[in-house]
Amino acid sequence: MNLDYLYHPYVSTRNTIFAKKGMVATSQPLAAQAGLEALQKGGNAIDAAIAAAAALTVVEPASNGIGSDAFAMVWTGGKLHGLNASGPAPQSISIEAVKKQGYEKMPAYGVVPITVPGAPAAWAALSEKFGRLPLTDVLQPAIRYAEEGYPLSPVLGKYWERAFRRFQTIFKEEMFRPWFDTFAPDGTVPAIGEVWKSPGHAAALKEIAETKAESFYRGPLAEKISAFIRKWGGFLSREDLEAYHPEWVEPISTSYRGYEVWEMPPNGQGLVALMALNIARGFEFREKDCVDTYHKQIEAMKLAFTDGKAFITDAGEMKADIAHLLSEGYAANRRRLIGDLALDPEPYELPKSGTVYLAAADGEGNMVSYIQSNYMGFGSGIVVPGTGIALQNRGHDFSLDETHVNALKAGKKTYHTIIPGFLTKDGEAVGPFGVMDGYMQPQGHFQVIMNTIDFHLHPQQALDAPRWQWTEGKKVLVEPHFPNHLVQGLIRKGHDVQVAADTGGFGRGQIIWRNPDTGVLMGGTESRADGMVAAW
Repeated sequence: MNLDYLYHPYVSTRNTIFAKKGMVATSQPLAAQAGLEALQKGGNAIDAAIAAAAALTVVEPASNGIGSDAFAMVWTGGKLHGLNASGPAPQSISIEAVKKQGYEKMPAYGVVPITVPGAPAAWAALSEKFGRLPLTDVLQPAIRYAEEGYPLSPVLGKYWERAFRRFQTIFKEEMFRPWFDTFAPDGTVPAIGEVWKSPGHAAALKEIAETKAESFYRGPLAEKISAFIRKWGGFLSREDLEAYHPEWVEPISTSYRGYEVWEMPPNGQGLVALMALNIARGFEFREKDCVDTYHKQIEAMKLAFTDGKAFITDAGEMKADIAHLLSEGYAANRRRLIGDLALDPEPYELPKSGTVYLAAADGEGNMVSYIQSNYMGFGSGIVVPGTGIALQNRGHDFSLDETHVNALKAGKKTYHTIIPGFLTKDGEAVGPFGVMDGYMQPQGHFQVIMNTIDFHLHPQQALDAPRWQWTEGKKVLVEPHFPNHLVQGLIRKGHDVQVAADTGGFGRGQIIWRNPDTGVLMGGTESRADGMVAAW
């Protein structure tokens, strides 16, 4: 049959999924099943999250890979723990060194924008601290998918083909040949429903599992990574990999209408979502789908985001105080600027910030909010030959302007877009949530939380609701199915509203909430992706 798997002429409805013993929500069904497999082997939510994350490097490589960064929040034993597994810039890099290679700004592709990848270290750290199963068991589904192959799902196939068409025109240097060898064997990409396998990827995952990621940072895989980057004039070295360890950090939060909304602290951009919620907290929203509600939401977000981009960087180098940015004084000052017409925002003056997201939960009350990313789709376009290790391009967010808050500096972590979220109430876990996709992420968090708390939408509704995205100045993108009468009303308020051709840039999210009285789990998954909630 000649079928178009991306053609959807009819409205499709998903229900919220309920379960008791465990739940894993991801953007790719096979990854969700990998997490469920870990639970059914006797693992906990942490094991399930690691299994799903490792599987996603295989079954959704257009968004992440073994060479990704990662962040996680883990609820266990009545406490929320944060893990920052983003990596710093190499010790040998500098603004001068990059400019000597002919760049006026940080490139998006190639060996230069690669910082230390943190995802394998995240898997090992989570497993060591909270996991129940050996890492060799937890990574087995991912290894199996890579060895035996799997058929491409529709949204994955769409983005894989799109990346291939682009890379054919821009990747002319020999350093990019391993990408084509790995992801476009025989000169073409696999189509939707066709089987793709990656033996090198399987071998690398086995080595990571057997050494608890030591090989990736201090062993044979580390040598392969550093040697290939060195060959092509990059900066990441064996010493950079050897020195790396992920950081356990305290999540930050704000109170929003009786709930605590949690995000990771900088260098992540979760602070933007919290600042926007604080600004919105001062308004009363009587109705969801009305012009006034969307106008105030957009204005709150643009003010918070403008400030986030001005202040967020490596936590050790931030000039702004996080407590001040989360204070009611800051929120009130910004809120007073919101009137009837769209603002063209300026940064607040200080007194004298491609991805996969998954959520996992078990029947014991453990819950995980986890995100990992190669940043821009397949990342840097650099794949270490014979390993399937696709490396991120997170260094692209550094500036070569020495006065910029995110100025490139050896050993520094840049502003990071990927952010997991978590919700609690009265000291009890409500659950993990997240919306991936670059600078859409804090905007997605903001909208999903307001959908849940202000407008009482269940998890699937909260994700399905039409989304908007502020881009710059007065420009706002809305999804194709965003109601036209609301578009017209926002235009009358001065917003430069543009209707997008598809839903691809508006994030892909997952939610799992837990009923504290019954322990029943309820999950929603992204209708904009190949998402699935696997439940037990």
